[in-house]
Parts: sequence; structure tokens; C-alpha cells
Amino acid sequence: MKLPYWVRGDTNAFFGFGINVLVNVLTLTGLCIGVVQMPAGDVFGVILPALGIALVLGNIYYTYLARRLARRENRTDVTAMPYGPSVPHMFIVIFVIMLPIYLRTKDPIQAWTAGIAWAFIIGVIVLIGAFVGPYIRKYAPRAALLGTLAGISITFISMNPAGRMWQAAWIALPVFGLLLVGLLTDVRLPFNLPIGLVALLVGTAIGWLGGAMSVPDVQAAAEDIAFAFPHLKIGLLVDGLRDMAPLLATAIPLGVYNFTEAMTNVESAASAGDRYNLRSVLLADGGGAVIGSMLGSPFPPAVYVGHPGWKAAGGRTGYSMATGVVIALLCFFGMFGLLGTIFPTAAIVPILLYIGLLIGAQAFQATPRAHAAAVVAALIPNIAAWATGLLDNALAAAGTSAAQVGTSTLAGAGVVYDGLKTLGEGAILAGLVLGAIVAFIIDKRFWQAAIFSGAGAVLTFVGLIHAEKVQWNADGPVTLGYVFLTVVCVLFALGRPTPRQPDAEELALERLHAGGNQFTGAPEGGVPEPREKAASTPV
Repeated sequence: MKLPYWVRGDTNAFFGFGINVLVNVLTLTGLCIGVVQMPAGDVFGVILPALGIALVLGNIYYTYLARRLARRENRTDVTAMPYGPSVPHMFIVIFVIMLPIYLRTKDPIQAWTAGIAWAFIIGVIVLIGAFVGPYIRKYAPRAALLGTLAGISITFISMNPAGRMWQAAWIALPVFGLLLVGLLTDVRLPFNLPIGLVALLVGTAIGWLGGAMSVPDVQAAAEDIAFAFPHLKIGLLVDGLRDMAPLLATAIPLGVYNFTEAMTNVESAASAGDRYNLRSVLLADGGGAVIGSMLGSPFPPAVYVGHPGWKAAGGRTGYSMATGVVIALLCFFGMFGLLGTIFPTAAIVPILLYIGLLIGAQAFQATPRAHAAAVVAALIPNIAAWATGLLDNALAAAGTSAAQVGTSTLAGAGVVYDGLKTLGEGAILAGLVLGAIVAFIIDKRFWQAAIFSGAGAVLTFVGLIHAEKVQWNADGPVTLGYVFLTVVCVLFALGRPTPRQPDAEELALERLHAGGNQFTGAPEGGVPEPREKAASTPV
């Protein structure tokens, strides 16, 4: 089969996904310099080139996986998995690992070494997860997997960009409108211009004409451009690993988070028609984190949410590799300081809200209608984690904390802080467990519900969910609650109820999910487009 390296839809997906990764790298650059006070020379000369190597290797690898899948299934509509720096980990490594060390020691280099060691540990845990994750995916309901992914998408991926958009709505809303028209409808621009590029240029033009940007800032940033190629930073990694014990408290649950998120993203791609091998994906994620940390990057890369969105935009196998190569070159040449002064943030972030819309919708559209409550259950821990994180940041900005204010005082103001904090700890894994329990109870498969409830008790007991750190008997009351729920499920299972039978719509959905290679699996919900149309008439 002749498989092109590039189709017109790849252009759309390239600009959309490239902008997504671009804004994330711009954000982590600002965090390193503005929050941890790292020298700009180390950020542009070491961290970004190290990240660039991990990204280019990872995206080339995912392009290879996509082309291999396309040839195996004799299809031309396979879409590569998107890959970039993990957004949640970006903020966690800065604010949870590096910033406290910097505030205590006033030494950004010591904070940096701890971040590198933390990323390395994350990578090792994900590599281990490559041999565990496939079994979790095999037995967990799709509503639980896609529901917890939607929770991440709606909260951590969509809400911050939405807030940034409405800070400069006069720039962002026209961009958002163009993306919606170009990516969610069959309306095309004249000459088949890529909607992602056009939207970015329109937003940038509005920003410059409206006075939101500054020429002197661009000139100053242009003077800092310099080429830097990564090299091994084993010494920094070893220094960080010498004090490894405090890092494990966050690295272990977040490593589990990484392979759980990758698992849900693979399920999301399967629902859109592309069935990737989970172990291959996890090995790439873990390997990318290990390689990046050895070169000096504290930011673990990961498979991104959004495969169905890029598939619907017409992306196939070329957009991923092109994104990795271009972002790597920008990292090597230190261009991110310049780009941040050229493109308004409000013109960039609408693409993240678009992805959030698609993934949130897919959780309901690619699962049985009867499991809608299970999807919502899987959303809730992520919403709790986002809300308490926002509250913590607001209190910290005011020079206080929830502990100083007092949870009883917060409860008196209608904020159930302690309960939400407990619910949101280990949100990805907690959402998967809760969603699976609800889905199996709906199906009257009480033995399976009891197994997941028992797993929730074990995970809570060791602190992987519903606890601030990994330790024995991390939260006894919550563990006991899961034990009691397990007993309830077992008692109903002993009654041998007849499991709920799927209706005709569910059976059709299952056939589509199992044989998704017949369609593009466009996630916005309507009837999926035939493969030939999607390949020959990109947006």
C-alpha cells in the first residue's frame, strides 16, 4: 500500500497541534524563569534543547507506530498519537518540587536537580506501568477511562485557557470561532488554507493592531537568540537522586497518573478508530522522560489528549513528526523568547479549549448512554482536584493557606475544602475507580464492581488515591468506606441478578468501537465520515 507522508489534513493538524505544544513550551519557559528564578542561559541552553530531543524522538516514534498500524490494517486514515510536554506535570514539578526547594535554599540549581531527578523517577514508573497498564485497560469500562480523561480535559486543559481567552476576548473569540468553523464543520476556507494557521494569523493581527504587543519586546528577545544542542547532564541527575526519598511521595502517584492517562488516551484513539498497542505507547512516554532528564529537562513528555480532534481535522501520520522536528529546532535555536513576544497568548490558547470540547463530548458519545452517570462519576475527582488547586493558589497569593484559615471557617463559607481535597488526591486513578464502580453497578455486574471497590480500598490504604502522600494507612476512613462499599456489592452479587442487556444502539456502538477502522471516528458526535471522504477532502 502506498502511504503518503503528508496529506492536506496534516497541514491543519500540524498548525493546531504545533500551536498546542508551542503554548505549553512557552508556559514552562516562563515558569522556570519567572517562578524558580532560573538563569535564562540554563533554560534556553539546556532545558529546552533537552526537551526538544525528547519531543523529536517521541514524535518520530509515534509517526512510525501510525504508519505501521496503517500498513497492518491496509488503511490510509490512521492518525498518529500527539506527543508533547505533560501539562499537569509542568505545573507540579515547578510548584510542588522545584519552588519549595528554591524558597528554602535560594538556589535555583538545587531546585533544578531535584526536578530532573523527579522526572527520571516518573519515567521509570511509567516504564514499569507499560507491563501493568494493558491489563487495567482490558478490564476497566470505557466510561471510566474516557470519563476521567474528560475530567482532565474540562478542568486542567480547558479552564485556564478559557480564563486567558476572556482576559482578551477581543482577540481570542474570533480565533475560537474560526477554529470551530474550520474543524467542526465542512466549511472550508478559500484555496483550502489551513484553518489553524489562519486563526493564529488573524488573532496576531488583531493583537498587534489593538496595541497588545510591543516592538521593543520583540527586538530585545531577538538579541537573545543563540544555538544550543543538548548534552548529557548525568552529574545533575545524580545530585538530585541523592535525596530521592522526598520525591517519591509525588513521583509514585504521578507516575501512576502518567500511565493511567496514557491508557485513557489510547482508549480515546481506539474509540476514534485507531487501535494502538498500549505497551508501545507507555514505553515511549517512559523512555522520553528518562532521556529528557538525563539531558537536563525536568519536564516529562507524554501522549497528549486530543487524538480524535486531530483526526477530525484531517491529520494522519505526518503532522506529529513535523511538530516534533519544528518544536525541537525552535528549542535548539532559543526561539521561544522571541515567539512569546510575537504571538499574543489569547491567539494561541483557543486551540486548547477546542481540544477540551472534543474530549469532553467524546466521553459521552463513545460510551453507552446507560453509562452517562459513570462518565460524570469519573469527572468528579478531577473537578475536585482542580477546584482545590485553584483555592490553594488563591490563598497562597494572599499569603495564607487553607490550614491557616481553618477548614471549619471555609466550611462556614460553603467551601467543603477537606472533603474536596481528599476526593481530588490522585484524581486520574480515583476517577477511573469511581467510574468503573458506577458503570458495573448500572450493568448489575456486582462482582466486577466489588473488585474495583476493593482496589479503591487498597489504593487508598497505600496513599495512591485520596491521600496527600504515599504511606501505609494513608486515609483510614476512606479506606473503610471502600471496604464497606465492597461488602455491599458482594451482597448484591450473591443474589445473582441478571446483568443489564445492551440495547441495539449500544451493540452498534460496540461494533463501531471494535471495527473502528471503517470510519474516521470523528468525535463531535454525528455519523462518522467514510474513510475515503475524510482522506480526500481535508478541512
